[in-house]
Amino acid sequence: MMIALMIIAGLVLLVFGGDALVKGASALARRMGVSELMIGLTLVGFGTSTPELVTSINAAMIGSPGIAVGNVVGSNIANILLILGAAALIYPIAIQREAMKRDGVFLMLSALMCLALVYAGFMDRIWGAAFVLFLLGYTYYVYTKEKQTHPDLASAHEEPHSSLVKDIAYAIGGIAVTIAGAKLLVSGSVDLARIAGIDETIIGLTIVAVGTSLPEMVTSVMAALKKKSDIAIGNIVGSNIYNIWFIMGATALVHPIPVPETIIGFDIWVMLAATAALLVLTFAQGKISRIGGGLFLAGYAAYIWALIP
Repeated sequence: MMIALMIIAGLVLLVFGGDALVKGASALARRMGVSELMIGLTLVGFGTSTPELVTSINAAMIGSPGIAVGNVVGSNIANILLILGAAALIYPIAIQREAMKRDGVFLMLSALMCLALVYAGFMDRIWGAAFVLFLLGYTYYVYTKEKQTHPDLASAHEEPHSSLVKDIAYAIGGIAVTIAGAKLLVSGSVDLARIAGIDETIIGLTIVAVGTSLPEMVTSVMAALKKKSDIAIGNIVGSNIYNIWFIMGATALVHPIPVPETIIGFDIWVMLAATAALLVLTFAQGKISRIGGGLFLAGYAAYIWALIP
């Protein structure tokens, strides 16, 4: 009964938190003079990835590399195939080709660096420091480019009756509530999985990965419902870059751990294929249609099926 209550409470908090986060993020984008895509890539993308950060570091500290690494790789797979797929089914996601030329390069670069780390077989502090530095450089680069591209965005769209404190409260409060909801849901789900005797790495790749990605899911779905495509796509791209460069980087800095062999043989390639599919679809169509969303979801279902012992 307690596990069921944790899961239900987690879901409720995720819905309310995601709605507040989208409201606050949209308003802050106008105030700061940057696009909603920029806010999605940074504030929303990084903020909703906080559960992955906490989960991976905790898992590394208690000697569970399968959950620590599987959480990141599994989350990135779920973000693209499951979350963008679901959001696109609700409302087709339009994508700015020019912006994705910039951010898509960093997305693929981070994925290839993850591949290199996985094949190295061990996450040490040198890898960790390099990953964190790449994230800081990426964030600075994107911000400066956005300011050059949208110099008059704040003055053109600022709402005089909007309160800065209220906008910040919505954004930060939304992140906090989604994190709390994800923690409850993940705790309950992991308890159920362990009772059922499921392997640790599979728990990390599926239940924990999807659970810690629920803030991204709720945020992207809410953004799709509000027809805020830039927040929906920016959230996922930003989260995936952050997951690799900061979460794996910070985890390695705090507590170096080995990479499970099962991830080397299969899951890292699924993550790369999903990343490539997103970029190909972006440049081929300039959007993720409902058909594309359905294909993404089918791909995720096939991936989960392949993981079942």
